[in-house]
Amino acid sequence: MKLITVTVIVSLSWAAVPNKTAPVMSMKKEIPPHAKALTGRELVDYVTKNQQLFKIDPKAPIDGLRTKVMKHKFINQKKRPLVEDADVEELEIPESFDARTHWPHCPSLSYIRDQSNCGSCWAVSSAEAMSDRVCIASRGNKIVELSADDILSCCSTCGYGCEGGWPLDAWQYFVESGVVTGGRYGTKNACKPYEIPPCDLYSNCTTIAETPKCERKCQSGYSIPYDKDKSYGKTAYSLSNSTSSIQKDILRHGPVVAVFTVYEDFMRYQSGIYEHTAGGFEGFHAVRMLGWGVENGTAYWLIANSWSTAWGENGYFRIRRGTNECGIEDSVLAGRI
Repeated sequence: MKLITVTVIVSLSWAAVPNKTAPVMSMKKEIPPHAKALTGRELVDYVTKNQQLFKIDPKAPIDGLRTKVMKHKFINQKKRPLVEDADVEELEIPESFDARTHWPHCPSLSYIRDQSNCGSCWAVSSAEAMSDRVCIASRGNKIVELSADDILSCCSTCGYGCEGGWPLDAWQYFVESGVVTGGRYGTKNACKPYEIPPCDLYSNCTTIAETPKCERKCQSGYSIPYDKDKSYGKTAYSLSNSTSSIQKDILRHGPVVAVFTVYEDFMRYQSGIYEHTAGGFEGFHAVRMLGWGVENGTAYWLIANSWSTAWGENGYFRIRRGTNECGIEDSVLAGRI
């Protein structure tokens, strides 16, 4: 494995670094200025009229969903390695791939988390992909749901908790400090379950929750000590913005984390293949990418969101692949177990 150290500038997503594989090229049509300013019913009507790839939810609770995206713009991100695998150059990429069916012995792959009214997507998506990769690397012998709460509350270098953070630093925390078991709110058979109560998607949770305090101990009644409950990663890295590099890493090691720009029309996504069509900037979001496919000639990524199963396609969404839709291919990262 060849590691290339690069300096990366971010706005919650990292600039793409070219390598010997062809980079992603944007082929998106220009969105008219008046469409960018649309909101509410006008946005719903415009998106419905001007594209056929995805359906939109006119009743989506936009104010509540705004608590889930990251607002801060982080700059001068630390130097991170860009990983290239020389031994996967000839790996054949199938037309479609779904990690859930490829590794059926890993139940975490099918689990949709609920980050609630906290911009913790950077910690939640990282904990999800870490859990998946631990299981995959162990060939199903180690099945865990790692704690997003442990990362969110105790990684002091990762960002601003419920206000947003760096997923790559979450993976570095996994390497250096380890992460204990967690899972959904109220779970008893784990060290540190998610501390923020779930908000029903259509409830009035319109304020951002406070970041939980760091407690390096397991919940009462859990028998394993905090330091003994941890799993560790071996490396943390960014991938190039080549679709084939991303696909090969998923094929070899499991789901990755991707950061992209969020607009109002994404928040209103209901089903289909998302392509930004109208609406203003809302923030940034980190998600777990677990596969890809093609539908009616349109290539897409298959992605697990963390807004509960009530949102999108039972918690999942699909987004155009190969056109760097909303920067989805610019900011992909993961780690080895």
